[in-house]
Amino acid sequence: MVPGLKVLLFLTLHLLQDVKSSKVHLNNNGYEGVVIAINPSVPEDERLIPSLKEMVTQASTYLFEATGRRFYFRNVSILVPITWKSKTEYLTPKQESYDQADVIVADPHLKYGDDPYTLQYGQCGDRGRYIHFTPNFLLIDNLSIYGPRGRVFVHEWAHLRWGVFDEYNKERPFYLSRKNVVEATRCSTDITGTNVVHECQGGSCVTRKCRRDSKTGLPEPKCTFIPNKSQTARASIMFLQSLDSVVEFCTEKTHNTEAPNLQNKICNGRSTWDVIKESADFQHAPPMRGTEAPPPPTFSLLKSRQRVVCLVLDKSGSMSSGDPITRLTLMNQAAELYLIQILEKESLVGLVTFDSIAIVQNNLIRMTNDSSYLEISAKLPQEAAGGTSICNGLRKGFEAITSSKQSTSGSEIVLLTDGEDDQISSCFEEVKHSGAVIHTIALGPDAARELETLSNMTGGRRFYASEGINGLIDAFSGISSKSGSLSQQALQLESKALEIKEKEWLSGTVPVDSTVGNDTFFVVTWTVQKPEIILQDPKGKNYRTSDFQEDKLNIFSVRLQIPGIAETGTWTYSLFNKGVKPQLLTVTVTTRARSSTTQPLMATTHMSQSAAQYPSPMIVYARVSQGFLPVLGANVTAVIESETGHQVTLELWDNGAGADTLRNDGIYSRYFTEFHGNGRYSLKVSAQARKNITKLNLKQKNKALYIPGYVENDQIILNPPRPEVPEEATEAAVEDFSRLTSGESFTVSGAPPDGVHAHVFPPSKVTDLEAEFKGDHIHLTWTAPGKVLDKGRAHRYVIRMSRHPPGLQDFNDATLVNTSGLIPKEAGSEETFKFKPASFKIENGTQIYIAIQAENEAGLTSEVSNIAQAVKFIPPQEPSNPNLGNKMPVPSLTILVFVATLFIF
Repeated sequence: MVPGLKVLLFLTLHLLQDVKSSKVHLNNNGYEGVVIAINPSVPEDERLIPSLKEMVTQASTYLFEATGRRFYFRNVSILVPITWKSKTEYLTPKQESYDQADVIVADPHLKYGDDPYTLQYGQCGDRGRYIHFTPNFLLIDNLSIYGPRGRVFVHEWAHLRWGVFDEYNKERPFYLSRKNVVEATRCSTDITGTNVVHECQGGSCVTRKCRRDSKTGLPEPKCTFIPNKSQTARASIMFLQSLDSVVEFCTEKTHNTEAPNLQNKICNGRSTWDVIKESADFQHAPPMRGTEAPPPPTFSLLKSRQRVVCLVLDKSGSMSSGDPITRLTLMNQAAELYLIQILEKESLVGLVTFDSIAIVQNNLIRMTNDSSYLEISAKLPQEAAGGTSICNGLRKGFEAITSSKQSTSGSEIVLLTDGEDDQISSCFEEVKHSGAVIHTIALGPDAARELETLSNMTGGRRFYASEGINGLIDAFSGISSKSGSLSQQALQLESKALEIKEKEWLSGTVPVDSTVGNDTFFVVTWTVQKPEIILQDPKGKNYRTSDFQEDKLNIFSVRLQIPGIAETGTWTYSLFNKGVKPQLLTVTVTTRARSSTTQPLMATTHMSQSAAQYPSPMIVYARVSQGFLPVLGANVTAVIESETGHQVTLELWDNGAGADTLRNDGIYSRYFTEFHGNGRYSLKVSAQARKNITKLNLKQKNKALYIPGYVENDQIILNPPRPEVPEEATEAAVEDFSRLTSGESFTVSGAPPDGVHAHVFPPSKVTDLEAEFKGDHIHLTWTAPGKVLDKGRAHRYVIRMSRHPPGLQDFNDATLVNTSGLIPKEAGSEETFKFKPASFKIENGTQIYIAIQAENEAGLTSEVSNIAQAVKFIPPQEPSNPNLGNKMPVPSLTILVFVATLFIF
């Protein structure tokens, strides 16, 4: 490959680091390529599209004003599902799809509420995954509850596009300020209102002033902040965009650094506008001149179509290499599994094989029954020879599609190759013009380096498979439906490769949970001789070797499709190596949702970047969910493999520490730093239930603020109470389950080849430090960081304190706490420590602020933690006035402790 091309390729990949292949881009201050996709389960409603158009149009004007004439929406595509009736105004999508949409319209998983929210995985400033609106939110009059829909959209767009966070906190709605005044958690503090309790019993309701909680000195738990309808405050959109006066984000001047909200916690106490100003969007969009408003958005209506896929498979001479079985055989095993078990019924599928020339083996065939699959799988290549011309393969792929009277626009090509080809760039323009989505699978370390560019430019997925025996099967299994119909999506329950000695048995179990079981397959492959197979279902029924179907391709594999719906429970398999040599055996199990109305348990995974320059660390993310609800307490493990074959196994955590942004949100995370050389890395994640621990969280976190009411003309006008999950039903038990999923591959440059990283990474920052007084001592709790970010054990902790939070801005000047007896625990452990703040005079109302740093043996120190606040109170001996307004002075006689996590430096 030309050296300059390698540099260009790296820069191309480095600039395409979004966690999702969104096509949104800025063009002269206008956002283009925004995709709003409607879920296939949403019934057709002629009011839905006009409501979406009205919301975006309204949002465009509000966004333009809120950002100082910098941003507006220029064009937006609305993708309706294949289940809706066809209309002349519906166009064929190109690379737009439900799974890569910026906004999705879908029903909530439960009946409780229609609050909009944005799914955010990452750190401060990282882009989110998608915004979720429900049909009810778009169709029902909810102006008094959320404010105008366009304003809500701008609030959520700021989450999605710029990675800012909410400035309210439903779990900590009040806090104690430095002035010993109780405040509502908000930004800015210029927003006024009153605090009330609204109670209903026996059909009658009473609204009263809040009482003070005798344990915390704060308003009682049922107390709610009710904003005044008429305000002069202009900020902030991330708190109460519904107020007429609010037309700005909180800036450095108006930001409330004391509020215990996610924006302060995750963004180091910075204002939302400060984060937005550092975004790539802001850097490339100076304010528009003049006084005219921007043009209204234009809309394109697109209708999803039946899936069209063409396999473009390499059969060049290098595919004949491999021991004990060839790359060609591994490819055929995986391609057959993809055709039979992964692709959805009714898909149109074609096959092209290529070496230096390409041949259309099958034009598009509709996958309706076994004969359809056999017609294509029979043409899988049996011999490998010749050179490698990827462009010729792609051109024949386009030909197979158009010859079948289908458009390449929106069609998918699955391209697999193991060879180098320095001519790929010659067809980049053809690929762009085609509108096709190119998924790439790089097999082995020598596959052409430009493959990722094809995927990136077309919105396709990219995978790397080593020559391990099940790498290709896992990669193909990752190229699933993009329609949003979860019932159609194939799910992997098992993918295990095991070496077994001659004349020995090997056994294992696979749980089939009640959310799946339709279209279930067990596949066994081998490298020397077909083993003896016994498979037993949960009711004791046995399937033998003779029940497994062996195809005519001689590709060392057999499969069994379980008739009907697979029994729920634990399946047991036993394999016996009949031969006289040891051999590798694999077991792969795939299935689909039990029914079209069942939301299956799912696992998905991705890296924080698609390309990394050493020594920048990466983050592994995995989401475990059922529908839109998070699954908590699962055992989630990532396996990352380099081109050299080195594997790293990481347990992922949902503990709100280290790489994990939020605790108990069903998103499991971990830093990845163990780079072994440059090139491609593959990612696989497994998720299993932990008995009596794994739960389904029935409350969606971090939703748009449901406004309880307003104060207008000195009258409190309340909205209907928000539908809530009953407290006794906030979690549901999750049965035994297993999921495996393949993430897209990523590339690394500048890494040491031997995996030795001499003193590069410090411990990770402590983000969950909390403090409280107990008697005359302050008790601290936090999650232990590691020696290297969130791995291993730190060498020591440095804890400092101050009477004022600004005193911790220069951490080294604050008062040092004696930590000589504090020995750090293993990363992820809960740490506790108590000390007596002898340096300070402790009296009623004393506030002490504490922060912590971790240090490793190399002397590398973490960033300073979040700042925790401990306040000492003496409980009142005489009852004080129980009525509290917006600003509530602390009683003069106290001994209670109030704990608040404030902000991070």
